[in-house]
This record gives sequence, structure tokens and C-alpha cells, in this order.
Amino acid sequence: MEDSVSTEKSARQRWQDRYAASRLREADFTTLSGMEVEAAYGTEDSEWPGEFPFTRGLYAAGQRGRTWTIRQFAGFGNAKQTNERYKMILGRGGGGLSVAFDMPTLMGRDSDDPRSLGEVGHCGVAIDSAADMDVLFDGINLGDVTTSMTISGPAVPIFCMMLVAAERAGVDTGKLNGTLQTDIFKEYIAQKEWIFGPEPHLRLIGDLMEYCAENIPAYKPLSVSGYHIREAGSTAAQELAFTLADGFGYVELGLSRGLDVDVFGPGLSFFFDSHLDFFEEIAKFRAARRIWATWMRDVYGAKTDKAQWMRFHTQTAGVSLTAQQPYNNVVRTAVEALAGVLGGTNSLHTNALDETLALPSEQAAEIALRTQQVIMEETGVINVADPLGGSWYVEALTDKIEAEANAIFTKILSLGGSNLTAADHAGLAAATAAGENPITKGLLRGIEDGWFSSEIAEAAFQYQKALEKGDKKVVGVNVHLDSVTHDLEILRVSHEVEVEQVRELGARKAGRDQAVVDAAIAEMVAVGRTGENMIPAMLQACRVEASLSEICDALRAEWGEYREPARF
Repeated sequence: MEDSVSTEKSARQRWQDRYAASRLREADFTTLSGMEVEAAYGTEDSEWPGEFPFTRGLYAAGQRGRTWTIRQFAGFGNAKQTNERYKMILGRGGGGLSVAFDMPTLMGRDSDDPRSLGEVGHCGVAIDSAADMDVLFDGINLGDVTTSMTISGPAVPIFCMMLVAAERAGVDTGKLNGTLQTDIFKEYIAQKEWIFGPEPHLRLIGDLMEYCAENIPAYKPLSVSGYHIREAGSTAAQELAFTLADGFGYVELGLSRGLDVDVFGPGLSFFFDSHLDFFEEIAKFRAARRIWATWMRDVYGAKTDKAQWMRFHTQTAGVSLTAQQPYNNVVRTAVEALAGVLGGTNSLHTNALDETLALPSEQAAEIALRTQQVIMEETGVINVADPLGGSWYVEALTDKIEAEANAIFTKILSLGGSNLTAADHAGLAAATAAGENPITKGLLRGIEDGWFSSEIAEAAFQYQKALEKGDKKVVGVNVHLDSVTHDLEILRVSHEVEVEQVRELGARKAGRDQAVVDAAIAEMVAVGRTGENMIPAMLQACRVEASLSEICDALRAEWGEYREPARF
């Protein structure tokens, strides 16, 4: 009998089989000089792309199969203005849309709310009801374009408004693809844009997960966001650990609702910052995939590759942009974007050079878009899957960041009263199966105690000290100060945008059948008092043009508003 060991395929041979079965782009996979390159490199038994735990990427062919999605984040003024910007992005080669909302929308307030005065349309687009969504996506087929929406507190009603807009446009909503942020944990940790306390928000998120798993299988109802954690001042390891812990909390939520992890797991996606320390960021992305896949399989019982995969969007670091010598920001963004690509991002947004001063001008937005296109079309980095895999430095740094993240997971578990460590996957699996939700308990206690906020604040303080001492250098800020560059012309949102939005909203409200609106909202609240899924009732409220404030205020009256405890 032939020795079974001798017939077992090597890691390289397994990869070759997967690569041979992959669909490849029609492209020239040679260097600028015409030199042939392999699709991936490694030893006979090293880890290869597309193989668990996916440190080297999710796909055997890497970006030879499919390049990352160019998904530019945009939104300003009213829906009509933003629609025009979206058409510009798509017309010049963008592959997906990402919606930025103004502050009133992010807080669940209508444009005519007195607390919205002076803020309408300034940091994103104003959306008051489904009619605004109709205009936002006018002439854009939501069935063909993947759309991401960066909003968490009122994410579920905003999602319902988008679905209604798709229905009105004749799109089969069951085939929609895209991402909704919905990550309420990171709001309590870093960004502070919540409405209710954690439990009501998690109830809505659980309903959304159920609804999408049953009705819109390609849509990702959760984008677990580390971006805002990093922008608040965390280290790379903190960003990684806090974000993945939030993701584990949502997995525990899904399991507690009786959902199948292999069904809802693929609907979880992630959103990371790509900062300026080039190799640290690449290592962070590689470690993220490895940790996520391992926990999904060993702790939460995911059996399929798709449920174990970490899909993530990347945005270059807004906090790295400087008002001084703003043209340097083009270089910073290019380096950060390249790190995201080499780290294996699935989609990417590049910040514009003027975003530290205002919303991007059309010219600056085009330069940001072209930055991605130059990387994609001219550098050759997409011809080889994980080209830095096997680098002693990158591999060591990946291991180090993973170890730091595991130490943080253990601390989070202890906050929730667990004696388990991050390494005890069997113990964590047993605790989860018993319904103990050990990570969620730690998250909620850490939020209540302000532990996450204090850890981020300390990291930010240490970096600021290093910057002021000159140990860390930023060109144009504390080194190389002389410059011949001139001030930028920046985008300014006219006050007329707010006046017109409020006028339009008033006319819209006056033209509705208020009794029908009130009845739909009352039915939504009544469903919220039961164990039924709230999404269908909320959809109906949006169909009759209930506004964002009306929906959120009804739930505020029912659930109360969250107030962060004062800490000294």
C-alpha cells in the first residue's frame, strides 16, 4: 500500500489546485519590463493565499481574480448635490459608493429640528425621509452598484429608507449588495453618535441581521468599524483588538438570536483605518484576518470559508492629514492606500488633500480617486497575492500585533468577569454555547466603566507628547516647515442648502396623510414591544414618508436616550 503521507498534497499543491479553479481577470501579469511573475510565492509547506487562517488573503488568485472596489466616501449639502458627485465618481472609474451623512442625520434628527440649525449638509448629506433617498440615488441603479452607508445610531431607519427608494425605482431589493455600518459598540467606545442605550440598539441590530439573512443575503448589515477608534487616537493593536472584540460581540448577538453562524457570518464586514506606518498597517490587516478566521471556526463554530473570512473596507487616515502644506497629504494618502492594498483590503477610500479643512472639492476628490487608479493600473502590486508574505519583518510584526491583540481580548474578558484567556478557544466556545456571551459582557462593562475611552485617550496623549518633543515627525508641522505652497480653495456649503432642505421637508410633511403616518409609527412601536422583527413595520413607516426624527423620536419616547456617565 502506498504511504498515505507521500500522497498528501503539500500547501503549495493545494494552492495550485485552488488557483487553477479561480476565475482570472483578462490582464497582463508581467512587470513594467515584461518579466513574467508568479501569482504567489512561498515554500512547499508555508501558508499560501486562500488557505485558512487567511493571513495571506481570502483568495488563491489574490487580485488577479478581482481587484479591490474603489469606493469613494462622499456626501455634502442636499441629496441632489451629492447625487451629482456620485455620478462624477462612477463616471471616472469608481466602482462603488459610500454615503457620508450630515450631523443631524447621524443623530436621528430632521433638518427642521432646532438642534440641527447650522449643521444641515455640512459634514455630509442631509437625509430626512425616503424621498431624499429617491433623489440621492436618482439615475443610479442600486441593483448594479454596491453602496456603503456610514451611519450607526439611526442606521436601521436609514437602511429602510434606502430599501424604499430601491422599491420605488423598480429594483429587486433581494438582490441588493452593499454595507451598512450599524456598529453601535464603536459609538460608545469612540465616536459618540448613539441614540439609545446599548440594549435597544442591539435589539434593532439583531432584527436587521435576521432580516438581511432571510431576505437580502448578499447585503452586509454590519460593518464593524475600527476606523473611528483609530482616528480617536488608538494604537494599531488597540484598533485591531477593540474592533474584533466588537465583531465577536455581534457574533454572540446573532447566536443568541438562534441564527446560524454560517448564514449570518458572511454578512459581517469590517472597516479599518490605514495609517502612515506602512509595515505596521500591513501587518495589522494580515493579523486581523488570521484572528477572525480562527475565532470564527474554533470559538463560534463557523464551518464554511465564507463565514470565516474577514472582508474589510479601508479608508486612509484622516487624522494624518495636515492643514499645513496640504499638498503633502496626496503623498500621505498614496502611502496609506498602498498599505491597504498590500494588506489585502476588499475596498478602499482615499481621502482628499483638503479634507482637514473642509469637505473635498471636486478637483481634490478626483485626485484622491486617481491615486487609487495609479496604484491599480501602474504599479504592478496587484499581480501577486500577498507580495510581502514571507518577509521576516512583516511576519514578525504580524505575530507581534496578534499577540498584543490577544492580550487585550483577555483584558476585555476579565472586565466581564470571565477567567478565560484569549488563547482558551475551547473554554470560550463552551461559554458561548452556554449563552454566557463572555465578550459582550466585557464590552458592556468596559463601555460603562469608560475603560475603552481611557485607553484610547492615553494612547493619543503619548503620541502627542512624542510629537511635541520631536520624537515623532510630521513634515510641515514640526519638521521641514518652509514651503512655497499656497492656500487651497475649499468647498463651502451655502446656507441656502439648509433653507431649501427645511422648506422642502415642510412641504413634504404638509402633503402627507398625517393619520397614515401616525398609524404606521404607532404600529412600529407596538411591534417593538413584542418579540417580532421590527424591520417590516419600520419599512412601512418609511413608505408613507415618516421622517427620521418621527421614527427616532417615537423610539426615544419608548426606550429613552443614552447619556454617557460623567467621569473624572
